Amino acid sequence: MRHLILSAVVSCLALSGCAVVEFLTPEKPPHYQALWEVYSFTKLRESTAADVLPVIRASKYELLSQSKSVVASSGQKRRTLHTWFNMVAFDENKLTAKRKYLLVINEVPKILFTEPWARLSFDCEMVLDADVLGKPYANENAMRIAILKQMLENARKDLDEVGPDNNTLNTSGMAINQAIEILLVDLQESPARAARLDEPSGLAFHHINLDKGKIQMLTQGDVATVKMMLGSFVPYFEKQRPLPGQAVGMRSR
Repeated sequence: MRHLILSAVVSCLALSGCAVVEFLTPEKPPHYQALWEVYSFTKLRESTAADVLPVIRASKYELLSQSKSVVASSGQKRRTLHTWFNMVAFDENKLTAKRKYLLVINEVPKILFTEPWARLSFDCEMVLDADVLGKPYANENAMRIAILKQMLENARKDLDEVGPDNNTLNTSGMAINQAIEILLVDLQESPARAARLDEPSGLAFHHINLDKGKIQMLTQGDVATVKMMLGSFVPYFEKQRPLPGQAVGMRSR
């Protein structure tokens, strides 16, 4: 029986040709840790485009997209349904980084007894606009919601600069937009929940596709840091990076 099975496999490979060989070949890096290292490398108000460009591509398997003020490195593993990008926006006058983003998506459907299932991890750090900080707000929660809206607006603007010729970035932008819009609707109905945004455990919310989500937003001076996880990433929300498990792998370059 064993020999029959082996013969059947060999025959299948011979008949199918390159398509089967390609399917059996492991997909290429980068791994999650390499992506996180690239994100961590950029320092707001310090790193210039000359600093970022040599390192933003975690591997040769990524596509680099640029505009006058934004640079992004993105990639996909179509068979395992992974998508990711690192993106940095620069101040056009000072020529230093003012926003940075890291997104990792795994779109594998949830199947009984199978892990990991679909999940999303999104990180953002940005210098806040003066007009956002200078506005009079009714309370701290109103300001937190305004900052979150500013983050989404900035992300849309930055993706619009480099996304027209990159479908990966366009698709990723829609995922971010959907998640934050769902959260903003939730906060509009119950603004007091925004008080949990700066708690270590974050603010929990429901996501239409990935079931559950958590987000944390911290502000220090005029810099806001956002961490959001959806789906099967949520149990790792309070863990230190790199994340446990494999987003796009865990080994460094």
